[in-house]
This record gives sequence, structure tokens and C-alpha cells, in this order.
Amino acid sequence: MKKIFFLVFGIILLSISVFFAILYLNFFSFGYNMPKYVYFISSRFECLLFFLGILFVFFSLKKKGK
Repeated sequence: MKKIFFLVFGIILLSISVFFAILYLNFFSFGYNMPKYVYFISSRFECLLFFLGILFVFFSLKKKGK
């Protein structure tokens, strides 16, 4: 049950962070270039949740070794 919770929580974090990364693609129309965009994305908290979501999903899918 705990693994399912961590899996769902990780997927939710991943989807939120990808949603905001796609939403921030509109900055290219305001004159942002790729380095500025990557810097902006790396400084936003909601986009950094991507890495936390990856960790939750990875550890929930990891099988115990013998």
C-alpha cells in the first residue's frame, strides 16, 4: 500500500512539474532564449519537483533484493 502511495505521489509531482515547464515555454515569445529559459526553469520550485517525483517513482518501483 505504501508503494502505491509513493508511486501515485511521484506521478503527481512529475505531472505538475512538466505542466509548469510546458507553461513556461510561452517565455520564448517574450524574447527568452534557451539558456535563459533553462536558468529560469532550474530556479523555479515547481519545476524542481520533477527530480523529487523521479525519486519517488524510482523507489516505489524498486524491488527488494534477496
